[in-house]
Amino acid sequence: MPRARHSLEPGTRLDCYRIVDTIGKGGFSLIYLAEDEETGDEVVIKELMPKRLAQRHSDGRLLPVDDKYREGLYRSRRLFFQEAKVMASLAHPHIVAVLNLIMRNDTGYIVMQHQRGRNLGQFVHERGGGLSTTLITRIFVPLLDALRSMHTRAMLHLDVKPGNIHLRSGHDPLLLDLGAAQLLTVGGSTASNVVTAGYSPPEQYRHGGKVGPWTDVYAVGASLRCCIDGKAPPPAPERLKGDTLQPAVAAYGSTYPHWLLELIDRSMSLAPEARPGDAAAMLATMRRHAAVANVA
Repeated sequence: MPRARHSLEPGTRLDCYRIVDTIGKGGFSLIYLAEDEETGDEVVIKELMPKRLAQRHSDGRLLPVDDKYREGLYRSRRLFFQEAKVMASLAHPHIVAVLNLIMRNDTGYIVMQHQRGRNLGQFVHERGGGLSTTLITRIFVPLLDALRSMHTRAMLHLDVKPGNIHLRSGHDPLLLDLGAAQLLTVGGSTASNVVTAGYSPPEQYRHGGKVGPWTDVYAVGASLRCCIDGKAPPPAPERLKGDTLQPAVAAYGSTYPHWLLELIDRSMSLAPEARPGDAAAMLATMRRHAAVANVA
């Protein structure tokens, strides 16, 4: 019989992996800490479990909540496998690495490296914003290089936000959650179904809106702004109605360098053509000014 959206019990085995605990729950997935019983290594396992679409049967299988959600569940499964394929194709030190993909229980499990550390979103919240220029550069230069690698391969992340940035020892960043990632089509991909208030730009909300590298640029700019403000920026639809967000150059001109504030404001422009074109353009700006600061 169905048991709603329950996590797998500790001790459950998936191939050579033993579930230790549930460590996260999102709208589309459950996240587990597990142990590789062959090597003794800790791993993280992401299970596809769409909150509105699926429920777990007593034998562990995923079933649609209702027959009308069956096609939606199949579609979610295809996107989940696409995420695993995208992640596996991106061998980058600042993008979470996929170790295995398991198909079991009429769903899928992505096995990833377990990296100790903490979430950038939690870190910014605890600090109340105000991260230093040095720390911001240390986090976002590697992050932008990871995103540049995706853009070079005609891939978009489409869900960059502090909550999807993991900080390892020394604030070394790791880009997480490629569940919304898309391959860029000629002329720009159509908007995805994934939006995050404060970090998704206007085109990501529109039916048929054209998204591209400039879409990820907005999300990075909003993430930078959050590191300073200590909170998410206003949602893009609200800004379109009447933009009350004070430009970073005006709000923080006495405490942060002009180049950083200008980069944030340009990246968060509501007009895509006014933003830096892609992650490589943002990265070049940050690297150039970081190099000047180091020389000084």
